[in-house]
Amino acid sequence: MLLVYFGTDLIATWGLNLQFGVTGVLNFAYIVDLAVGAYAYALMTLGPSSASGGFQSYFIGFKVSPALALVVAVLAGMAMGGVLSLIGLRRLRPDYQAVALLVVSIVTVTIVEADQGIVNGYPGLTLIPNPLGGFGPNGSGWGYVVLVLGLAAVGYLVMRQLTDTPFGRTLRAVRDDEVAARGIGKNVVWLRAVVQIVGGGFAALSGALLAGFIGAWSPGAWQYVETISLLSAVIVGGMGNNIGVMLGTALVPVLIQQGAQYVPSISGQPGLAEDFSWVILGVLIVVFIWFRPQGVVPERRPRYAFARGRRQPQADPPATAAPEPSAAAAAALPALRLVERRRAEPQAADRPLLEVHDLVVQFGGVRAVDHATCAVEAGQITGLIGPNGAGKSTLINAVSGFVRPSGGHVTFAGKDITAHSAERRAGVGLVRTFQLPRLFPRLSVIENLLVAVPNQRAETAVGVLGGRFYWGGEEEASLGTARELLRIFELEQKADEMAGTLSGGQQRMLEVTRALMTDPRLLLLDEPLAGLSPRWSEILEQALVQLRARGLTMVLVEHELGIVDRICDTVVVMAQGSVLATGQMAALRAQEEVQAAYVIG
Repeated sequence: MLLVYFGTDLIATWGLNLQFGVTGVLNFAYIVDLAVGAYAYALMTLGPSSASGGFQSYFIGFKVSPALALVVAVLAGMAMGGVLSLIGLRRLRPDYQAVALLVVSIVTVTIVEADQGIVNGYPGLTLIPNPLGGFGPNGSGWGYVVLVLGLAAVGYLVMRQLTDTPFGRTLRAVRDDEVAARGIGKNVVWLRAVVQIVGGGFAALSGALLAGFIGAWSPGAWQYVETISLLSAVIVGGMGNNIGVMLGTALVPVLIQQGAQYVPSISGQPGLAEDFSWVILGVLIVVFIWFRPQGVVPERRPRYAFARGRRQPQADPPATAAPEPSAAAAAALPALRLVERRRAEPQAADRPLLEVHDLVVQFGGVRAVDHATCAVEAGQITGLIGPNGAGKSTLINAVSGFVRPSGGHVTFAGKDITAHSAERRAGVGLVRTFQLPRLFPRLSVIENLLVAVPNQRAETAVGVLGGRFYWGGEEEASLGTARELLRIFELEQKADEMAGTLSGGQQRMLEVTRALMTDPRLLLLDEPLAGLSPRWSEILEQALVQLRARGLTMVLVEHELGIVDRICDTVVVMAQGSVLATGQMAALRAQEEVQAAYVIG
């Protein structure tokens, strides 16, 4: 009996791990998916409510084969997962979304309990047929054990395809930083919906198997605290680790909670053992979150620093002065295939690549950008300067799609993109970095680059089903480009380290490098030199010059006017949210209004 509970709980916990451990969706309504599967299986196998003397009422009833009923249950759970994912369409904060889903869980249970016509109200459904017939909790249940563990094995193979592949890498990027994921073109809302749909299917299969084994299902079996039990298994076992979750499932829902029923009852306190199991569960959660948040078996990331089958030599960095950065960058950048495809894309003749028309961004009564108009010519580096509070970063946010303008238009490559989302803009080549580096800290350095590759085969349904045979060649090519970029920006020795462990300057360089992996057509750099040492600054400056020579268009927001003077073809000056002047730096220095707004030394 415990083996059946282990198998059904494991299937459900893997689904929740996909949602929470891998993608970061804290779904407190997960037990609703499981209940939908249980009820769907029951309604597909019980027959009409008039059967068995009509002692229980429900709104629909069929008599189909158990195999078909299991399929229907999975589809129903996936549909419910899709419905629950609608709560995240407005990109609620993760804690707000968790509370909203908790409310959904409580309300759903209350409705089902109160309305007896749906699924027999509080008493629930009984006489649910066993898929194998004749096996049950009171009989010889080894056939059911084989069925459940066999389906769990299939579920594990499916989960591996979802989590231990480039698709899983993308889901982990969403978990680590949704804003950064959108900035490299990932449709965060869609990805979160996918994992809620797939996780809903896993939960529903678990619920259907459990209902068929027990032979009954009632609202008391799917209170919201049951989600906490499964969530605890994920936290204790190891978030994002399928093997760790298996161990967590054995420890928490099976050993602690199901095992409580085998503890001898205390006279006068029949439910004390079960209550005590919840106390133990609460203590476990607190202890692991506080002392070992990675769980018993931590999430393990793949290592890419060595080629398949042979070790790549990795010499220690020299203790003496580094080679001339400009020579290294000039020699390496022509070998990359970055930018070439973007240069071949059609563009309106005699028009700038980016045009900002009368743009307004207003926060309450504050107008951060006030009717700004400017243009960026293709193949140039355009500087954007101005004093603190001039509206430079807000303008970049509006152009990149992270802030919705109150008025005006943004045109890119001749097309109006004012209403486009940030991820859609990144998908057509308008990519940005952030004022404060935004990385995926729990991904390795090289994974931060690989996840940014656009239109990856592995992120499609065919890629998930086809496996490495379908996307392996593309992954190897991307890996080669990533290694080359890491070598150029002197991050090669850090390839397999977690991005969150890098120094501030290294994180800044990694973010710029990751932006290049998206194959951008226009790169918006928001103060990329902030916090960099002189040596790192020189490496980055020379790389930007070489990228311009390859045809990449850039906008550089920078307070360090020396680099603006050296590498920018055109400079836009902002003050108090408006564009004050545009031209070359030498001419701007002489303008009195520019001097008044921004003292240029």
